[in-house]
Amino acid sequence: MLKWSLRDLAEKAGIAFTTVHRFETTGVATNTTKAKIVSAYAAERVSIIDDGGTGAMLTGQTPQEPTA
Repeated sequence: MLKWSLRDLAEKAGIAFTTVHRFETTGVATNTTKAKIVSAYAAERVSIIDDGGTGAMLTGQTPQEPTA
């Protein structure tokens, strides 16, 4: 959806690339790490969902520039 690499996600979430990579490959992360990842996506109006399977959903429109 956002076309972020793992490095992009790590930077946006303020965590180490190795932490994101480990979570991606093992599914194991601290609650703090998970919260930072969710927060990074939320800042871009993307929600992580788990409704019978994990996914993502755009939660809102990006703000539009005011028209003159």
